[in-house]
Amino acid sequence: MTVQKYLSDLHHECITWKNNLSFYKEDLEVMKHRLGEVARKNTDKDMHAMVERFQNKLIIEEERIDTLMHRLNLSEEEVVDNVKDNPSSSDHRKMTSPQDLWDDMQSFELLFNQLRKDLNSFAAKWM
Repeated sequence: MTVQKYLSDLHHECITWKNNLSFYKEDLEVMKHRLGEVARKNTDKDMHAMVERFQNKLIIEEERIDTLMHRLNLSEEEVVDNVKDNPSSSDHRKMTSPQDLWDDMQSFELLFNQLRKDLNSFAAKWM
């Protein structure tokens, strides 16, 4: 299903998602630090295996953030190019919304929030 949105709305959505991704990237650093604390305070081998699994998941999430940010930048460039092509009526024009990107962003947020919850539970257990 294709959805048409005003250029200004698409631009605003891109900015909002990019800000969200920047927040998640900062949150990753907090989560990495927390895992480091858990690893330093414990010697249990099973716990260290779990730390390594979480570290791998954080690396994957960081790559997903970078990929989504790149896709958002490309989407925003399309909006900007559209405005440059015909600036006089840009506030009244619509463009096809990148629905697959929005869906991927929502999916990412759900999975990231679950990872944060799981990591916090793990850290609380071992601290």
